[in-house]
Amino acid sequence: MLRAEPEKSRAWVQLAPGQRLGWWARLQEDLQAAIEHDPAVRSKAELVLGYPGLHAIWSHRLCHALWTRGHRLIARLLSQWTRAVTGIEIHPGATIGRRFFIDHGMGVVIGETAEVGDDVMLYHDVTLGGRSLAKVKRHPTVEDGVTIGAGARVLGPITIGRGAQVGANAVVVRDVPAGSVVVGVPGKVRERPAPVPPEEEFAVDPAIWI
Repeated sequence: MLRAEPEKSRAWVQLAPGQRLGWWARLQEDLQAAIEHDPAVRSKAELVLGYPGLHAIWSHRLCHALWTRGHRLIARLLSQWTRAVTGIEIHPGATIGRRFFIDHGMGVVIGETAEVGDDVMLYHDVTLGGRSLAKVKRHPTVEDGVTIGAGARVLGPITIGRGAQVGANAVVVRDVPAGSVVVGVPGKVRERPAPVPPEEEFAVDPAIWI
């Protein structure tokens, strides 16, 4: 659902070209992103111990590092173990940016050639899938700041533009412009309404609830 953006509790670390974020700073970013996206969070200990979406992305970072270094069997086996534990399947070849958050998580599938930017949020049962059996770029590119609602299917080498929102259970097979909302089967782009405060959420078109 579209709502006023929450105020960031701290500024994110800005990196110079070629600079890499250390593992501890990235861990803290992940925790802070989860806090800002999930009002049910009570403590960082709860996040570290009990959030499968975080466990899946932390495992993926290790799997992706192994994959890019040529240790592909080990990466694949570890990713399958993570799938069994969390219910979230992220192919080791997928590229995922900073502050990625998966809420609930069960049933999420992210394909090998998917590219996910920074500050992206997925709800449960989302698929970033392919529509081709060819060994080419066949999965979506999801740009920064995108939110994808529960049960949505984003299929093929399409681009979901920066800041877009994909409604729950939408099936998206074409590019989505930046800052827009796409809903329905097949997905159709709608004009994005202005954000609303929480007390006025009942007035928002339910078709864009995520």
